[in-house]
Amino acid sequence: MRGKVYGGLLTVILLSPVVLSAQNTNAQNISAQEGGNPITVAVPFLSFAPDSRGSAMGDAGVATSPDAYSVHWNNAKLAFIDNDLGFSFSYSPWLGNIVDDMSLNYLTFYKRIDRLQSIGATLRYFDLGEIQLTDDQGGFLELENPREAAFDATYSRKLSERMSIGVTGRFIWSNLSGNITGATGVNAGTSVAVDVGFYYTQPIIFSGRNSEISFGAHISNLGQKITYSDESNEDFIPANLRLGMAFKTNLDAYNTLTFAFDVNKLMVPSPPVYLQTADGLSDSTDLNNNKIIASGKSPDRALLSGTFGSFGDAPDGFGEELKELMFSVGAEYWYRDVFALRGGYFHEHAEKGDRQYFTAGLGFRYQVFGVDFSYLIPTDQGHPLGDTLRLSLIFSLDKEESGQGVNTL
Repeated sequence: MRGKVYGGLLTVILLSPVVLSAQNTNAQNISAQEGGNPITVAVPFLSFAPDSRGSAMGDAGVATSPDAYSVHWNNAKLAFIDNDLGFSFSYSPWLGNIVDDMSLNYLTFYKRIDRLQSIGATLRYFDLGEIQLTDDQGGFLELENPREAAFDATYSRKLSERMSIGVTGRFIWSNLSGNITGATGVNAGTSVAVDVGFYYTQPIIFSGRNSEISFGAHISNLGQKITYSDESNEDFIPANLRLGMAFKTNLDAYNTLTFAFDVNKLMVPSPPVYLQTADGLSDSTDLNNNKIIASGKSPDRALLSGTFGSFGDAPDGFGEELKELMFSVGAEYWYRDVFALRGGYFHEHAEKGDRQYFTAGLGFRYQVFGVDFSYLIPTDQGHPLGDTLRLSLIFSLDKEESGQGVNTL
């Protein structure tokens, strides 16, 4: 690459939910000095919560009621969606406390084929803003605008009146070098991936009230590694396992309340701990100039070995594996299926990224239209992710109502 990258790209590398692969070595060394060992991947934007509803509930959504954004949280839910068709657009300025030209954009469409089947399509676009490039002497080169995108196609089907499955195919494109792509071997990276989901919901009577309990499981971004140069420099994309449950109860004819709980685990190799030199300033190497692993497993593994071996490869054993779990809890209140109030909390271990924040949001529905809003409040004051906003606009249409939308939870 002709120059060093500053500004927005450096910010997203350091502050994304997972650390971008281009900075793996430095990030791991710094983290090791601070007692941490975060997992690193490419294209971390695939893990960002795209919508205002799920993000307002602490990033919980694998088992909540289906909506236009089900493809991200659990594609199997799409088979249970009430409306005949709909689309939605969500916009979020990213790291607004630091830069003013970075954003995440998400466009989604769904169509219910019949009582059992639904299809969907989504486009996710991440604009990293303008970045100033410099040469090795610090002289200014041109401004560049790195961008990333992913396109999905989804099919979801009920297996019974209570159970469904879903599958999504995804194409991923990542251009981190702007117009200098192709120079000195730097290229835009591409990859393909699949998501597989399962959803089960069961009506129950709780304290004399009509209620519903749901369970969900979703594996996302299970796909080939991505490279920006050649096959010797491939990096894992953020394959993720999400499990969770939701409980919804009708307080009365006009008021409903939902509680949700999700657990996430990145299905990506844990970075090993390398043997240090006597002065402790660098990693020891063998005769072939390969780093010597003190504990853990080599991250340079084949796709299936790295993905499914990620459940038992942490250098510090089972205790560190538990630290890699991320937890989300959320609540949602609806009045007359018109006004919603939401809140939640997200927790990631300090040694694995240290994202800990509260979330809040509002929702409103009127006929075929809807709008949702969410706000992120980190526990660490001054954190760059603070004041993250998301705005989602929704349009839904129900064929049975002759073009009049019927909006439900």
